[in-house]
Amino acid sequence: MSSEQLLSELKQFDTPSITNVVATYPGHPLCLSLYHPWSENWYTDQSLRCMYPELGPVAGHAVTCVYGLPDPTFDQLTFMDVIDALDASTKPTILVLEQRFPAEYSNKAGLAGGNMTTAMQAVGCLGCISNGPSRDIDEIRPMRFQYLLTGITPGHGPMAVRAVNVPVSVAGMDVSPGEIVHMDENGACKFPADKLDKVLHNVQHLQQEEADRMAALRQAGNAAAVRAAFSGKSYGASANRSR
Repeated sequence: MSSEQLLSELKQFDTPSITNVVATYPGHPLCLSLYHPWSENWYTDQSLRCMYPELGPVAGHAVTCVYGLPDPTFDQLTFMDVIDALDASTKPTILVLEQRFPAEYSNKAGLAGGNMTTAMQAVGCLGCISNGPSRDIDEIRPMRFQYLLTGITPGHGPMAVRAVNVPVSVAGMDVSPGEIVHMDENGACKFPADKLDKVLHNVQHLQQEEADRMAALRQAGNAAAVRAAFSGKSYGASANRSR
């Protein structure tokens, strides 16, 4: 399958299922252990809100940018450079937007509105993750473009693009351009693009394993039956402990 087809298949699974095979369950035969699950910043923290949970999971290649206050000594970049980077990337894309505003402005910079979103979507972008607020939520809703944000606010002041396609850190997740980002109402995680087929293969098999276990658990009437449902499987750190 092509990268786009693989990503389309990956949208059949929620983000926690993806984290399970990326790194959450070290020692499980289907976990790729791509990162140390605690010490590496490969998934988002609780600071973000999913604006449109009804859209379900979204996955794409990361394009990154940094926004902040205008700097009179540096004005080479504009939003059109972000659009060019999205257009040049392998499709589909997710924009990972790090906001670097002073503390007194960071909670009120409603950065990406309807115009920016329409432009991003026009060049194959499916969603945006940002460590700040945005706006025009009602206008964007029918576009079916996903946002993970810290919140919403109606306005902003002068702002500028500081960098495009550089490593960024958003809500506890470090992302480099080209990595795969998977996001839904649980948050987002990332992994290297060359692991896309392995992640899909393993999450398909893990889902079946968990479906079989859940079916057995639903039939369990006592602790012994619950223990039996978990026996013989290496699930997380312990075969006999529920997650």
